[in-house]
Amino acid sequence: MDFSLGDRAEFFRDEVRNFLAEHLTTEVVERMHSTGTFDDKDFNVALAEAGLLAGAVPGYGDRDPIELYILFNELEKAGAPYDGLAVTMLVAGVVNAVGTDLHRDTVLPQLLSGRSSCCLGYSEPDYGSDLAAITTRAVRDGDEWIIDGQKMWTTMAHEAEWVILLTRTNPDVPKHKGLTMFLVPMDTPGIEVQPVPTMASERTNATFYDGVRVDDGCRLGEVDDGWAVMGIALAFERGVMGGTNPAVPLLRHVRSWAAKTPAPDGGTMLNDPLMLERTARTAIANQVSQLLTLRAAWIAATGGLPGLEGSMAKLYATERYQQTVRWFQQMAGAEGLLSFGTDGAAADGWIDYDGRHSPVTTIYGGTTEINRNNVAERHLGLPRSR
Repeated sequence: MDFSLGDRAEFFRDEVRNFLAEHLTTEVVERMHSTGTFDDKDFNVALAEAGLLAGAVPGYGDRDPIELYILFNELEKAGAPYDGLAVTMLVAGVVNAVGTDLHRDTVLPQLLSGRSSCCLGYSEPDYGSDLAAITTRAVRDGDEWIIDGQKMWTTMAHEAEWVILLTRTNPDVPKHKGLTMFLVPMDTPGIEVQPVPTMASERTNATFYDGVRVDDGCRLGEVDDGWAVMGIALAFERGVMGGTNPAVPLLRHVRSWAAKTPAPDGGTMLNDPLMLERTARTAIANQVSQLLTLRAAWIAATGGLPGLEGSMAKLYATERYQQTVRWFQQMAGAEGLLSFGTDGAAADGWIDYDGRHSPVTTIYGGTTEINRNNVAERHLGLPRSR
């Protein structure tokens, strides 16, 4: 069976790799980790000017989701600041799918320029996995809506120009049916952003909405149909938009460190039998993760929504990532707990970073438990657990 993606896709991959070789500098990576903001406007603008962003929007332009997959696959494997960009392109895809002509004519070009970004206003303090139960209210007032509530884990809200905001517009119907999605400018009066530090050194935020007035033109999709709009976004977030190859840069850093680190037998750590076994198993898991993600991208490229397949890819990749980090922490010992910039830190601090980052990957885009339920119910046909 031929698993090649074709000449066009491989040419695009070469374009992305050439771009990264020129623009992904040490300064860009260090700035990302020192600020905790995994987004870089200058880097994004350069991507746009190279013609790589327009093809990163699902259903837009002359590129397809296979190339979308390639772009984020290469950014992730290289360790580039792609998290904020992935959210922005995800929102751009939703705007292209269900937005108005005004959205497509005004908002979409801003996003594709790399100069504007988006954040996700889904989760709330009491409702993270059960998003259908959110309580942030949007009440209609003529041609406007008044929004009141609070969102949690609104990563990039401190820099984003837009938030895609899930609200409750009808409390008198089943919870999945009374939701409406809005695309709201972050400089709208009544929006407050407060920082929330994380164990992974990545900044996220709590956002508050106090009497926020927006025009009905900010609505994405139909009134009370926000659940369907969010489903479009989640289908791409789980798999196609990156997040399924986080162990690739980790393996690269560990191999480099192990090749120059002495072992008790006089050789190097890279020749230690246990290290050889674990690096080999990690390489295999990385390949499986890539194939699962490619399957989701293929389904999207042929007109489907890879909801189940995206869940499979994310579930497998993030669980294997956690296992891989634990293995290499054990091999590195105390030095594996030292962070960037600390003398003696194993793999220059990357093992410590990935140890703190890996649990986060099992939460965003749907928790491990939610994705397991998706697979159990939709693939195995098991009864619903909730």
